[in-house]
Amino acid sequence: MLTTGWADATPESVGFAPDLAERLDAAMAAGRLPGLHAVVLARHGAMVMQLYYAGEDERWGHPLGCVAHNAATRHDLRSVSKSIVGLLYGIALAAGKVPLPASPLLDNFPGLADLAADPARRRLTVGHALSMTLGLEWNENLPYTDPNNSEIAMEMAADRCRYILSRPIVTPPGERWTYSGGNTALLGHLISRGTGMPLHDFARTALFAPLGITDTEWVASTNGEAAAASGLRLRPVDLARIGQCVLDGGRAEGQQIIPADWLGEALSRKTSIDAEIDYGWQWYLYNASSGGAPWHGAFGNGGQRLIVVPRLGIVLAILCGNYNRPDQGLVPRTVLREFVLAALAK
Repeated sequence: MLTTGWADATPESVGFAPDLAERLDAAMAAGRLPGLHAVVLARHGAMVMQLYYAGEDERWGHPLGCVAHNAATRHDLRSVSKSIVGLLYGIALAAGKVPLPASPLLDNFPGLADLAADPARRRLTVGHALSMTLGLEWNENLPYTDPNNSEIAMEMAADRCRYILSRPIVTPPGERWTYSGGNTALLGHLISRGTGMPLHDFARTALFAPLGITDTEWVASTNGEAAAASGLRLRPVDLARIGQCVLDGGRAEGQQIIPADWLGEALSRKTSIDAEIDYGWQWYLYNASSGGAPWHGAFGNGGQRLIVVPRLGIVLAILCGNYNRPDQGLVPRTVLREFVLAALAK
């Protein structure tokens, strides 16, 4: 096991059933958790458990075969990348490098003056991109192998920002959440332009290095820039490190890494997705309307999850290989609800 920066704790010392790891191992052996690659669990600032399993994996859609995952293995985060970009935006904002959330979005794209002349598009703000409520036509419900999927069409466009911001307006901005990698691509562009650094370089300098994260990869899009919406690859324990920083109000090793006021805004409800899940600024928010403790979450294709449960002091990173499958959310949901939360002492 690699050094994590946390003290180690036994499950029972922080309130879990002592055989939690054995329960997960047994479920894997019984085929109940297909495609599960890694589970990293911390509570009250201590490392409780790291489990790794072999399985078929990919690097941003390119098959890697069967990978014997371990603590040193980088893993696709897919759209968990979006939530990391959300944190990076807050860090860049505190440094005065990116526009305020209330800023008109198109003011920051001088090459798109023709779009900015449209009064309806003048209503779009950076905050709408952060909360995925731009109101522009966007469809990522199609397979990512389909050129009609909006993210794939964006990848193929000669000018990505123009492609995103020229989509037809289908609802007034701020009214409805629509999942869109295009929103995050715009944010990544603003971070890179404002800081004068490629997105990955800024992430390494401003977030990863202060957290002791050194082994990172951010896969490039077809235009050579980091794929802001889905390209980040980290070791599972390093993803959990980021979750711990979020849980600790943006602090680590005595430093304020992520501005506390930004976290307060990013992790507060800006819109609703359904009865249980709200959305902040690039983060999912379980509102506990159906019971349990509220949590903040970062979700990615294939079953990638970072879950932070403030009331319980829990950080949980789950990595899976169930890319593009309709049931890809089942394994992380089972791990969270039926194993981790169910193993807490009553």
